[in-house]
Amino acid sequence: MALPGRPGPSSALALTPHDAELRTAARHLARRRFLTVSAAAAALAFTTQLPARGAFAAPRSDGARITENPFTLGVASGDPLPDSVLIWTRLAPEPFTPDGGLGQQQVEVAWEVALDESFVLVVRRGTVLAHPEYAHSVRVDVKGLDAGSHYYYRFRTGTWISSAGRTRTAPPAGDGTARLRLAAVACQAYHHGYYTAHGHLAREDVDVVFHLGDYLYEYAVDSAGGARAYTDVVLPSVFNREATTLADYRMRYALYKSDPDLRAVHAAHPFVVTWDDHETENNYAADVDENGSDPARFLTRRAAAYRAYWENQPLRADQRPEGPDARLYRRLRWGTLAQFDILDTRQYRSDQAYGDTAHVPGPESDDPARSLTGDAQERWLIDGWGTSTALWNVMPQQVTFSQRKLDLNAEARMSMDAWDGYRANRGRLVAGAKAAGVDNWLVLTGDVHVGYAFDIKDDFDDPGSPTLGTELTCTSVTSGMNGSEHPANRDTYLRANPHLRFYDGRRGYVRVELDRAHARADFRVVPAVTTPGAPVSTAASFVTEAGSPGLTPV
Repeated sequence: MALPGRPGPSSALALTPHDAELRTAARHLARRRFLTVSAAAAALAFTTQLPARGAFAAPRSDGARITENPFTLGVASGDPLPDSVLIWTRLAPEPFTPDGGLGQQQVEVAWEVALDESFVLVVRRGTVLAHPEYAHSVRVDVKGLDAGSHYYYRFRTGTWISSAGRTRTAPPAGDGTARLRLAAVACQAYHHGYYTAHGHLAREDVDVVFHLGDYLYEYAVDSAGGARAYTDVVLPSVFNREATTLADYRMRYALYKSDPDLRAVHAAHPFVVTWDDHETENNYAADVDENGSDPARFLTRRAAAYRAYWENQPLRADQRPEGPDARLYRRLRWGTLAQFDILDTRQYRSDQAYGDTAHVPGPESDDPARSLTGDAQERWLIDGWGTSTALWNVMPQQVTFSQRKLDLNAEARMSMDAWDGYRANRGRLVAGAKAAGVDNWLVLTGDVHVGYAFDIKDDFDDPGSPTLGTELTCTSVTSGMNGSEHPANRDTYLRANPHLRFYDGRRGYVRVELDRAHARADFRVVPAVTTPGAPVSTAASFVTEAGSPGLTPV
């Protein structure tokens, strides 16, 4: 979702060697053919940039020579499986510099996983190299763990020890686990306020957090941190420009992860992440950027953005990009209680219809050939529903799935960036869910900076048609700044969309409890983000019963 006051690009920061390689590779990329031509293979070799081995490997540095804390960006864990979880950190004693202060040297990092926060009962330990090619990020897929268990983890290099994180594994496959608590968050523009919601979420009793996109914004951040209005901190000028290069994106993640509340929530809970648009560029679609630039040039930027995203998130090697491509959609399970089908609605989508403006749906937007997911992801999703044994089928994704009329006209305008601009694709998913017998369908959504609760209807234009599922939109952490309980368009939206059961414009997150009988959603909000320390409260709560879709206020 676009933010107001977007600044234009300014003079570029000095390029890293990898940025130069990306730009060289860009000259060989052809529109929509970058995976099929021989020159593209060479381009992908540049953009993959795996760590060299043997005589060509980066020299190794002794961690004991690091004189300042290298764990400034905290720790994180993610994608819990029954026998493993991914743990992450990134070494950066000087986080606001292109190389993080470690140059082009490898650094050995020790890690350990324990049953207790004092690390007396260590169950797994090892060492791993932090490679300069990966911005000295470290990820360990810790295997051989007990299912359904909590663990603590930490890292060490030289005399420096990271803060400890707490994580957990999923229940055993096929286990009839009775309960799961999750939270969903999205849209955390640093320059729009403090991450107060993350601070509160760090103290919540949840098993896993789903981040639904816009973890990062490419927009400039001034020396006072925008709406944060710092008086005791002056941010470096490198942030006061739009991020476009690999160095830009890496340092922008460092800025975001410098926030103590964001570090705290990562340390408290495992995350499952997926991107939306701003991790790369506002409202992009596949190889088409917002300004209609040359696709080859934009794919170079996308490769840099995807690379930095993977480096800075608790993602496994399967999600590592190859040039401008990354397989981010994936499936996780929580015993037989829940199946999570995590979507990517940016990388494969058709360009937005009608110039990406609010528009009445028509032949362009309703063309059956248009897709938000791409054909392969669509088939993967529907096939996964067909084989699901879970009670709850949860679809974490980015943009509003349910129909959302924007006015009260007989022919109402709708957002062409959301599923309303790809109605044939949505129709195929609805048909696929019905054919698979998905009785308890829960869609988790971000993007729009407000909290919504929708009944997903078989026919959105007929309020009496069957309800097929529930959509919960988690509002933003900061984007849009403070917001309000009743935005100006609230009454219009509620009248135009009878299946819209709740609308709140404040910042926060949604907390969801799944059990064998029902799903309960609590919309947690804070009154302000432009000043730190705001309290959290519950704006509304809803229940949907297993086997009986439809939201009931509680």
